[in-house]
Amino acid sequence: MSKTSTNLKKQTLDKDLDKLVYVEEAANTLARGLVAPGLGLLFLALVAFLASIYVSGEPRALVIVAAAALGGYMALNIGANDVANNVSPAVGSRALSLGGALVLAAIFESAGALIAGGDVVDTVSKGIIAPEAVGSPGIFIRVMMAALVSSALWINLATWVGAPVSTTHSVVGGVMGAGIAAAGFAAVDWFTMAQIAASWVVSPVMGGVVAALFLGFVKTFVIYQDDKIAAARRWVPLLIAIMAGAFTAYLATKGLKQIVPIDTSTAMILGVVAFFVFWGVSHPFVRHQSKGMDNRNQSLRRLFNLPLVISAALLSFAHGANDVANAVGPLAAIVFTAQADAITTEVSIPLWVMVIGAFGISLGLVLFGPKLIRMVGEQITKLNPMRAFCVALAAAITVIIASALGLPVSSTHTAVGAIFGVGFFREWYTARSKRRRAYLERKGLRVKQERAESGETSAFGVLFSDEEEPSGKVSREEIHRRRLVRRAHVRTIVTAWVTTVPAAAALSAAIFLLFNLIG
Repeated sequence: MSKTSTNLKKQTLDKDLDKLVYVEEAANTLARGLVAPGLGLLFLALVAFLASIYVSGEPRALVIVAAAALGGYMALNIGANDVANNVSPAVGSRALSLGGALVLAAIFESAGALIAGGDVVDTVSKGIIAPEAVGSPGIFIRVMMAALVSSALWINLATWVGAPVSTTHSVVGGVMGAGIAAAGFAAVDWFTMAQIAASWVVSPVMGGVVAALFLGFVKTFVIYQDDKIAAARRWVPLLIAIMAGAFTAYLATKGLKQIVPIDTSTAMILGVVAFFVFWGVSHPFVRHQSKGMDNRNQSLRRLFNLPLVISAALLSFAHGANDVANAVGPLAAIVFTAQADAITTEVSIPLWVMVIGAFGISLGLVLFGPKLIRMVGEQITKLNPMRAFCVALAAAITVIIASALGLPVSSTHTAVGAIFGVGFFREWYTARSKRRRAYLERKGLRVKQERAESGETSAFGVLFSDEEEPSGKVSREEIHRRRLVRRAHVRTIVTAWVTTVPAAAALSAAIFLLFNLIG
């Protein structure tokens, strides 16, 4: 055999082996992509099996089992989408790793749902439709089933496109759409729907303004001070105390009230007490943490890491306590109606139903949550521990203020709005702040050098290098590329917010009519 023939055979063999390697790599990649959906389907099968044990032999047992699987599917989607808002600032600022955030959120979400998840929920989601207008128990069950299916599908779609949406609004839209299909437009409480529509604006605006105010305070009194460490020792304990007071009142308002009856005034008193206690305790803590630190921003960031991790845990606990009803409320209503053959305005949630909601949310977070966590925490705008701390603090304070004023707010819209507020404030502050410029001049830096080294923006939110001045010659594409807030994500998220209720309603109405068609 000639040498040329041998070389050709070797080349052919190498190519065949390479093809086998590529096929193996593709198969492994495909298999990894199917692990999460496979585990999700296994969870739904276990949910159906658990439900069949509890309702075996009862009337409409098959309906309850199907509803339990749908409730589990809804819980998975809540975990995949809504929980990201609680831990994404900590992940985006590198205060928590993605794995650590998943574990922390799963533990505290489950604890909040099981410990303070509430024993009683409104069967028609906070009075969206009048129960007496629905008619028979069978129609009411179809309304709740359609609401579960539509809201879960909508949240699943939103997660797929990378948009954090309000699960409460999804459920409300689902109940409204099926209620209209079942009993007409007169069955809907339109005043409540108007309040929910107002929350589309109120929640993100309030969250963004509060976050921007805190970030402005941090920049003015800590970051752009000549002695950063001394400024941090003076002001960081105050910020930690505000966080402690805010979260104490937040938990009392949104979670612990299910264990111990707490009114708004009592919650505020508890928050004030926590403020003074932690103000005293945090002074020696910050002094010890800052000992030997260099006088630079990187040192300051370490002072906010622990408070940020704690805030992520507390937000997750409150979210589990407050939002588990979105997954299991309609399911509990279906279980009660099927068992009692009657419609009521309130039902007790069985423990096995609450377990489905709690563990479904945690599993959905672990299996499908990383995509939204990365998007919210890293891709809207760049976060560091100080900015992320302002976001978490704004989320808690906004909910407290809104609750005291009786304003409807969405925790999802509030948290994401706070991230928007931080990003847009940075664009404005770096372009317009006289204090910042004076600080840089005191340090002996020329404006052009500072723009190139620290990423200052122009009045249009554009980054300029030494060679570029805001002379109007920068292209529109370059302006969009250099902004500190990615407008594409803002447009996607806001569009998803506005369309959540009508889209879930339309989908729910169609599903309800399909249920009626097939009996």
